[in-house]
Amino acid sequence: MQNRPQEALRHLEAAVTEDPAHVQAFLYLGIAYIQLNRLDDAIRVYEQIMPRSGFEAPRIAYNIGNAHFMKGDHAMARVFYTQAIDLNPRYASAYLNRANSYIRTGDLLEAMLDYQEYLVLDPGSDQREPILRLISFIREEQIAAERLRIMQEEAARAAEQAARMEEERLRIAAEEAARVAAEEARLAAERRRLLLEEVNESLQAVGGDSRSLWAGTEDLHEFEGDFELD
Repeated sequence: MQNRPQEALRHLEAAVTEDPAHVQAFLYLGIAYIQLNRLDDAIRVYEQIMPRSGFEAPRIAYNIGNAHFMKGDHAMARVFYTQAIDLNPRYASAYLNRANSYIRTGDLLEAMLDYQEYLVLDPGSDQREPILRLISFIREEQIAAERLRIMQEEAARAAEQAARMEEERLRIAAEEAARVAAEEARLAAERRRLLLEEVNESLQAVGGDSRSLWAGTEDLHEFEGDFELD
């Protein structure tokens, strides 16, 4: 009670040795260890007495949670704060410290719920105002996070729609290119057909002229005489 844990330690250690069922001695021994930052020793003695701690079980679980919290193991701290709350649903301090552990790991919604429950159980708490400000901040963060989520979803939908539009534009462009190519091929084929027809007609005209050549005799003269070969 005079905040001299080092001097208290030897008496408390002697007490738990003499009476291993002395729950209060274990409880205060663990507190002395915590004050001396011997956190693993505190956890060890609390876990030793927990199975036979009786009505002090919520406090033992709560103090184990505190030791883990001070070690920076907030997940394990929550395990024991939750155990304390299960054993005593009106354990206001367990809600408060569990909320604090949630804050350390960024689980703001869970922290807000525990802070609200703490204020219900301890409405006259001297921490009420800062907790209310913290709850207000968490709500604003929730609103901002929801707004950001909506904006991200809208951006994703817009990107998807733009991609679909681009895909449609490319499809139309490809179809148009194919249509133009097909038309060019048709025109080229038509030009070839016309050319072949023109050539064929020309050949037919030449053939007709050769058949109409006339071999007349008006200018033919007959020759009489002997032809000798040298």
